[in-house]
Amino acid sequence: MQLQLGLPTVKYCAQQLFLSPNYFGDLIRELTGDSATSHIRSFIMQRAQQLLMSGATISETAESLGFDYPQHFTRQFKKHFGVTPSDFIRK
Repeated sequence: MQLQLGLPTVKYCAQQLFLSPNYFGDLIRELTGDSATSHIRSFIMQRAQQLLMSGATISETAESLGFDYPQHFTRQFKKHFGVTPSDFIRK
């Protein structure tokens, strides 16, 4: 399903909770001290770790999380964790 929707946005997450994007962002900042965008990105990367550890390939993981291209997923993963998904899988 995420393949069709793309990466979740603040607007999308707020709509799923029947909140305005601004209110959703305020709640996330109040609860976590992080911006809503940063919190969503962190959640996506944690989910990516789980998928890779369960045996999903990099392409499957990227697709299931809504990334248009595996290369984009790889860049984001490395930016977040400091290692590529391939290196993560090997460890």
